[in-house]
Amino acid sequence: MSVAALQTAEWLRRPETQAIFSVLDGATRRTRAVGGVVRDTILDHQRDNPDIDLATELRPDEVIARAKTAGIAWYPTGIDYGTVTLKLGETLAEVTTLRRDVETDGRHAVVAFGTDWREDASRRDFTMNALYCAADGTLYDPLGGVEDALAARVRFIGDAAERIAEDGLRVYRLFRFSASHGGERFDPEAIAACAAAVGHLSHLSAERVGAEMLRMLSLPTIATTLGEMSRISLLPVEAAKLAALAGYERLGGRGTAARLVLLVDDLDALQGEWRLSNDMVAEARRIRTAAGLLSRGKIGEAAYRQGEFAVEGLAVAAATCNWGSAQTAEAARELAATVVSSFPVSGHDLAGLGMAPGPALGRELARLEQAWIESGFALGKGELLALLER
Repeated sequence: MSVAALQTAEWLRRPETQAIFSVLDGATRRTRAVGGVVRDTILDHQRDNPDIDLATELRPDEVIARAKTAGIAWYPTGIDYGTVTLKLGETLAEVTTLRRDVETDGRHAVVAFGTDWREDASRRDFTMNALYCAADGTLYDPLGGVEDALAARVRFIGDAAERIAEDGLRVYRLFRFSASHGGERFDPEAIAACAAAVGHLSHLSAERVGAEMLRMLSLPTIATTLGEMSRISLLPVEAAKLAALAGYERLGGRGTAARLVLLVDDLDALQGEWRLSNDMVAEARRIRTAAGLLSRGKIGEAAYRQGEFAVEGLAVAAATCNWGSAQTAEAARELAATVVSSFPVSGHDLAGLGMAPGPALGRELARLEQAWIESGFALGKGELLALLER
């Protein structure tokens, strides 16, 4: 972990990045990288082809005009707040004019553009996010964010209650960053402010809250963080579910859908609350079904009916049922060794033996399929047809 890493960072040395800096007066430091990409470079947190956030003294119309002249694609992604996204090759840069909040209601802000870098830093959320980097790798740290970042201290800028009043989503962001960059340790002042804000966050959109929670659920370890959120009644979770989640994490599990299974009974209700995708909910349901089969020792059936989802289902079953390491390892070996072929009987086979198409045929086909599964997939077509009830 080193500030010197900025000098050689791939994203900064990339020709496309330097070209964008050049167009936006990066040489005179009127435009600088800011936030996550700077913080994570210093901390050596790996980011795959990171998008780059830039702060600039240039007004949005000037950014657009210069991009047009230089042949750089531009998109007015947040023009009311001074943000223009530039694309050069595969590099995306979100360019935002320095600004200060004139008026906020906890969800939206009226901003005024400016040229004061410290004022721009002061309106951000956490000290570790108020870090700037010039085109040559020079670091600007107006609020002592580097010290906090290196110490894994997630600390609000200035008064925590004021920062939350400006945007209530910062309550959720505090917990996400505490999990991702704070070692699941919590700043007392920040937690006190978050606790005071609980009950006053109904104005936040489901999409914004859901997006923060899904990002949190994808992190390596979050059980302690969710426990703290539950303690202050931000996200109530039963103690047994938190214990199962901690067990899942000890097994190395980090799947988002599996964590939903461990934490939530009613996936349909949560889908509406967090605006979860249909694919995410479908994956969670398959993992839940697999876990139920595995917890009853039906390893072959879990592999046959749920395929790849049985792997996550096994981790969920082990955590929920509190299996020991030996039992978990044995179940994993048996699952890995299970080879499933195609069910050898079809509806056409039954119809050929005189069964009329319809519900009765479907039920009989399902009965034979279950018998085949319970035989360890050993029964052949002839043996199965011999079991036919007509």
